[in-house]
Amino acid sequence: MYKQTTEKMGNNVNDMFHSRHIVICFAVLCGAIILFSCSGGKKQSEETPKAVNIAECRDASALPPASFSGLTRSVDMVNVAFRVSGTISRVLVKEGDHVRAGQVIAVMDDRDYRLQLNATKAEYEQIKADAERVIAMYQDGSTTAQNYDKARYGLEQITQKLGNHTNQLNDTRLLAPMSGFVKRKLRESGEAVAAGLPVVELSTSDRVEIEIDLPAKEFLHLDEYTDFYCTFNVTGARQFPLKVVRTGVEANANQLYPVFLQFKDAASHKGITAGMSTMVYGNRLVANLDEDPHSSDIIIPASALITDDETPHVFVLDEKENVVRIREVKVGVINPDGTVTVSHGLKVGEKVVRTGAHCLTDGQKVEVMQPASKSNVGGML
Repeated sequence: MYKQTTEKMGNNVNDMFHSRHIVICFAVLCGAIILFSCSGGKKQSEETPKAVNIAECRDASALPPASFSGLTRSVDMVNVAFRVSGTISRVLVKEGDHVRAGQVIAVMDDRDYRLQLNATKAEYEQIKADAERVIAMYQDGSTTAQNYDKARYGLEQITQKLGNHTNQLNDTRLLAPMSGFVKRKLRESGEAVAAGLPVVELSTSDRVEIEIDLPAKEFLHLDEYTDFYCTFNVTGARQFPLKVVRTGVEANANQLYPVFLQFKDAASHKGITAGMSTMVYGNRLVANLDEDPHSSDIIIPASALITDDETPHVFVLDEKENVVRIREVKVGVINPDGTVTVSHGLKVGEKVVRTGAHCLTDGQKVEVMQPASKSNVGGML
């Protein structure tokens, strides 16, 4: 019995040793596989080029002009209104009509003003007759100076009243203050209007200006624009030089500031009338912030900059070896179109990594991604 127990214990020890040996071998095998996989993956990762998008460095002087939509408007534009209140009998013009200075544009119902004038005329005749008798008596010495002054001042007062009521009757006829075209007819026959309420909007056709609206950022740097010009669809590619004549002092409801421009050559815009849409272009002056007067400012996308530390830098493509090299740059102006001006560190024609630069290392191999084809979207052909 002792022998059997001893043999059984020996077998269990052998089994345990055999199992432990199997586990150790399995662990060693797994470790070798993982180590091989890691080293192989790392090697593969180091050998696989990183796909990048690039952008070419451009000379700042080649910066495209900023563009703004504009609208032509008449310089001499006026709202014509009655000087008295009442009901409009007739509006004698239509939108687009040409009118001459002094031409009757609209007529107001003058019944009440005519009655008022007739009553004042009768009062005037009575006071005038009384005043003339008192004046004659004063000259003969048969009345006092007080009666003479009262008669003289009374006659002057009624004369002014008669003139005022005569003017009010005449003001029931609305006259064109200048020659031009009816841009808008604001009131119709039968409408009651107060004095000063516009009835017709007139504009001339020979003096035209252009209005554009600028966001606050552009408005504050308006002095950086060297010149402006505009184009019209009706004139093809012809460019019309412009000059800024005045600006608004506050933003409109859309937080835009109005800027008004006029044609430099008054005779150049013949045929251009008020109300036409146009595109206005402005050439911007890009300041060179580098101390070297012979250096040239470079334009690159703002996304190419890396600013992890205090010194901005970019990755420049080495086209011979297909690797990227990190380079320190000096940033100048941030442009409204999403680009930046670099005043030191780059040359015209060099290529920088436009996106994904934060994931690169100096000397890393890269593969330049080709731009998408406009005629082969998705690369299916």
